[in-house]
This record gives sequence, structure tokens and C-alpha cells, in this order.
Amino acid sequence: MAPLASVGRLALAAALACAVIEQPAVEAVKSDNIKYHEGLSREDKWKAVGHKGITLWMTGLSGSGKSTVSVALEQALVTNQPRPYFVYRLDGDNLRFGLNRDLGFSPEDRKENVRRVAEVSKLFAEAGAIVIAGLISPYAADRAYAREVHANSSLPFLEVFIDAPLEVVESRDVKGLYKKARAGQIKGFTGIDAPYEKPENPEVHVRTDQNTVTQGVNIILEQLDKAGIHLPRTFRPLDEPTEEPQCKSA
Repeated sequence: MAPLASVGRLALAAALACAVIEQPAVEAVKSDNIKYHEGLSREDKWKAVGHKGITLWMTGLSGSGKSTVSVALEQALVTNQPRPYFVYRLDGDNLRFGLNRDLGFSPEDRKENVRRVAEVSKLFAEAGAIVIAGLISPYAADRAYAREVHANSSLPFLEVFIDAPLEVVESRDVKGLYKKARAGQIKGFTGIDAPYEKPENPEVHVRTDQNTVTQGVNIILEQLDKAGIHLPRTFRPLDEPTEEPQCKSA
């Protein structure tokens, strides 16, 4: 990994990291005047779509390939299987055009970004979707929060580390952001003057500098198989008719 440009940048990176070390547990709601309304059970929703819901949390540096792999994975699940799966892809950039349009890239805003996406992912997983959530989500505490949101609802969650060395993603620089960050035009850019805390024990680790997109997708599919989201199916028996039909001779 390339060294940071100055002692000042190192100090800034340390300060940003310290700002998010204390990640509170899932907070209680603020109002007492609300009631949770039950509807169709989770099991019935999952039976309707034919598989359990699950969230795949795709984390990695900008340019690591999160969006590229996510789109290819979505296509593999929807169009390349004997029957299509219920999939919803939550792209970090796309969400900032709508749901998260009021958020920037400060540690506080990144934390809120993760909180919102974690809650939305949980709702889709509850409905039976395979959620592909692609965010840089640079702080380990924030990713742990997303995991906790799912664990508290007994929903499957896989952390997927889309990994490539800084020098590789910086050489790709599809959006030209690394060049701007190196020139000081973007402050607090992950990997340059803001930290990225690598996952220590991700369920899935994809090195995009060593694997093709197809190979990366297949690595994820293999782990998705092991997650056990498929439901056993049985034939639905016929109801007894009010009048037993009679067999007729030919």
C-alpha cells in the first residue's frame, strides 16, 4: 500500500478512526406511541419466493470492483439459474441520489449511511430477497452494526470483502477520484487520507486483482450455497372433492 503523503494526513486518518471506534448498539426507538403491526409471517414470504432472504454486504475500497461484481452476481442469480431468484441490489452511489442524498462522507454521515442501508437490507431480506449491498463502509464498527441489525432479527448475513491493493485500485481510478484526492481536491478520501479498516474474518474474500469478475461471482455463489438459503419443497396434495369423480371407460 502506498504511504500517506504527510504526517498531517496520518494525524487526520487517526482522528477519523478514533471518531468511530465507539459504535453504539442498535438504539431503542424514541417514541412510545407506536406499535409494531404483524402481517404475513416471514416463513410464508420465504415459501412464496422459494428461498430464504439474506444480505450480502459487499465492502471494499473505491475501485475494488464492488459494483462490477455486484451487477454480475445479480445477473447470475436472476438470469443464469433454472429459475430466477428474488434479488435486490443496493448500490452505495445509487442510494446517494435518493435515500441518502442528504449525507456526505464525514465519519458521522458514513455511519448513518450504513445504518440506513442496514435497515433497508433487513426489510428486503425479511421479504425473502437476496440483498446485494455494495458500500465502501470503511469502519469495522459500522459493518458490525449492520451485522447486528440482521442478527437481532435472526436473518442471514455474509460480509463479502471485495479486495484489491491500493496501488491497483488507484491505477484503475475509473471515476478519477484518487487523482483528485492525491491533488488535495477531495479531503477525507478512503485509502488516501481516511482509513479503511479491512475485514478480519469475512465470510467471503474476493481478490479482484487475482480473479476475473466471473471467478469472483462463482466464489460468492459457492458460499451462498453453503449459507443454506434453499427451502425444501413438497408437493401440495389435492383437496378431497365434495363428490368423488368416477373413472370412465374409454
